[in-house]
Amino acid sequence: MKFFITIIFSFIYLAQAAEKPNFLFILVDDQSPFDLKIYDKKSPLDTPTLDRLASQGMVFDAAHHMGSNQGAVCNPSRHMIMSGRNVWNLPHGAIRKLPASADRQTREQMCPSNLAEYTLPAVFNRAGYITMRTCKQGNSYPAANVRFTIRHDATKRGGTAESGSAWHGDQVMNFLNERETQTTKKPFLIYYGFSHPHDDREGTPELLKKYGAINHRDKNNPPLLNPELPTPKLPYNYLSRHPFPHGHPGLRDEVSAPGIWHHRDEATIRNELGREYACSENIDIQIDRVLKKLESMGELDNTYIIYTSDHGIAIGRHGLQGKQNLYEHTFRVPFIVKGPGIPAGKRVKGNIYLTDILSTLCDLAGIAIPESNQGKSFKKVLEAKQDTVRETVFGVYAGGTKPGMRCVKKGDWKLIKYDTLEGKVRKTQLFNLAENPDELLSEHHQGEIIALTGNQPQAKQVNLANEPQYAAKLKEMEALLLDQMRKHQDPYRLWNQPDEGLVRK
Repeated sequence: MKFFITIIFSFIYLAQAAEKPNFLFILVDDQSPFDLKIYDKKSPLDTPTLDRLASQGMVFDAAHHMGSNQGAVCNPSRHMIMSGRNVWNLPHGAIRKLPASADRQTREQMCPSNLAEYTLPAVFNRAGYITMRTCKQGNSYPAANVRFTIRHDATKRGGTAESGSAWHGDQVMNFLNERETQTTKKPFLIYYGFSHPHDDREGTPELLKKYGAINHRDKNNPPLLNPELPTPKLPYNYLSRHPFPHGHPGLRDEVSAPGIWHHRDEATIRNELGREYACSENIDIQIDRVLKKLESMGELDNTYIIYTSDHGIAIGRHGLQGKQNLYEHTFRVPFIVKGPGIPAGKRVKGNIYLTDILSTLCDLAGIAIPESNQGKSFKKVLEAKQDTVRETVFGVYAGGTKPGMRCVKKGDWKLIKYDTLEGKVRKTQLFNLAENPDELLSEHHQGEIIALTGNQPQAKQVNLANEPQYAAKLKEMEALLLDQMRKHQDPYRLWNQPDEGLVRK
């Protein structure tokens, strides 16, 4: 009798497992959405796998990371993905500084001490999933990472199969090959992370050649452009230098990235874009391997595939190189989802954060969303029942001098404010993104920049903050920014905001 009861419960378990969807979460490191043809038709980057994924699934045109309170932007970003917590409510040392007298309840509200138990792998483990992870080492959430059932992490930014993106692909392929031999299978959550296209952007020789790029080693001189193997053209919002200090002097990504260093000239930026694209196309190839394997196993149709980046990247846009800014090329991330019930070939705005991933995956899997979660599920967006999950989007960069940068977006309008270098830089930018999607500045109207980019800006494609006819809109956006800073427990206030007993530097 006991034998038959065991058999019955086994069948029940298998039936329940079969009903649960699988998840393939793909995360790349440092990729602007505008690198992809999906977001910029002018891009020369070939990503046939992602193009196919987009045509079969849903593309988000307003997906964002919430920002950073430290120079290593990927660190809080990956904490937010894992925990569903906002940028000022994370467990690492850069969270809001509480006084030593703060009681336990106050500290727990700021960030629960047991948060790792309610992160992505821990929640899915308890729900009966097998969780597998491969990704880079470091600048992540170690207490969450160790909770994956299977984990193969290493930083792979080289140009060979062993030292580059193919290594991460091999880890997932090994997992799937092993799974194929099993008769009893749990549903899976695969965290398929890549170390590229983050610098050092050591692409494979054949892909570097395709994009006319080289792994440049001369720190004192820019690379030589080869007209027979042209590198990608400069982006329309390229500048040779940012119009004012961005607030983080000496930052690694700005001045020490191999192949770039202090250079922002045409040759350096075009070569670096070529290296970025070479690494990105290799990632596309590795994703294709895994999707084909899932299809051959008969598991593709029951798998949600999510593709995104931890944040964007500048690479010459606005005269910047790194990710320590809040322009669209860096504040936004690519975001594509394909899976059961998701309409094919649909684009949505979304207005989502990476913070929303945990709640959404739980919602899709029928798992209770942890109470510690602060994100919003966008399941209804994926079901085409609504276009956005919020009206307003807020962003932070406070990794350099304080308070740093803040931005807010609503509708077509975006405000960015800079309060850096001990009050020496206090700037305001106001953009109508419908009319000025590249956030062009007056500097982009200069003849030498137009000659380099080939783009002739329209008269209204400038910062509108000082234009009298937009004074009311500026006031509205300033009030909206303060409201968002309060809602997100921002511990700082900018120079023209009420003090409220908070720090200004």
